Amino acid sequence: MSTLHRAEEADRADPAGADVLPAPAPPRPLDAHRPRRVWSRVLVGAALIAATIAFVYPFVWLVSASLKPRSDVFDNRLIPETLTFDNYVEVWNAAPMAAWLFNTAFVTVMATVTVTISSALVAWGFARYRFRGRNFLFGLVLASMMIPGAATMIPTYLIWDSLGMVGTLTPLWAGNVFGTAFYIFLLRQFFLGLPTELFDAAEMDGAGHWKVFWHIALPLTRPALVVVALFEFQAAWTDLMRGLIYLRDREDFTVPRGLKSMLDQFGFGGEWHWELVVTASVITTLPMILVFFIGQKQIIQGVSSTGTKG
Repeated sequence: MSTLHRAEEADRADPAGADVLPAPAPPRPLDAHRPRRVWSRVLVGAALIAATIAFVYPFVWLVSASLKPRSDVFDNRLIPETLTFDNYVEVWNAAPMAAWLFNTAFVTVMATVTVTISSALVAWGFARYRFRGRNFLFGLVLASMMIPGAATMIPTYLIWDSLGMVGTLTPLWAGNVFGTAFYIFLLRQFFLGLPTELFDAAEMDGAGHWKVFWHIALPLTRPALVVVALFEFQAAWTDLMRGLIYLRDREDFTVPRGLKSMLDQFGFGGEWHWELVVTASVITTLPMILVFFIGQKQIIQGVSSTGTKG
């Protein structure tokens, strides 16, 4: 008897030794948690919709009020009963809106450019170079964020007054030449996340410190730079406090300072032309909304990619 026949007879005698196909798996039970997941998604979606309405409604009301005549401004109708665009014509005659918008644009651009470049330079120094006292100095930079703005308001005013800059637009943006602690921290974290091999290889090829920073580091940190620029754009565009402190002439007002003067004159000043106040507010708000929609992708990308290394 051959070996093959013996193995077949052994398998017949001992079925346990033979290869047995596995039993089919029992049918999977229905997911008992699926209804709970559906309800959780519905609740999250409803909460997001409610939050969206809560945030969007004030601006929608503002736009609607700017399209109403004086007697219907506070009727709380989102669709005006009497639609008029005369408010957008009258507001330019009631206030120097063109000069205010130009002043605000100038201050915003200067503040954004200076703080982005200066903060990037300081952050690059803290991230790339090692020197004695680096961590201590960086700690002082972070500690400066804890100082209330009211504590430095008077000393800062005295400095600008001694320089003869009070009454000009310079104090509204020139302080950004020295960087801002929050932006320095944000950009430093981004620089720390970049591979140092790129910079080492560039320096071995003969690139200087400035060339490495300008041609390699900055292009790689563009998402973070866009975030810093957009944050500062919003802060400078809506800055009222410094306008109240340093600006004197009506023609030199920025838009927030001008809106404050319009509110004093047409809102609570006795004339009660609220349609002009809300119309000027819409004109002021639209550029910020446009900037946000243009840069929202860079904001999300920049914020999500920072803070990953310390």
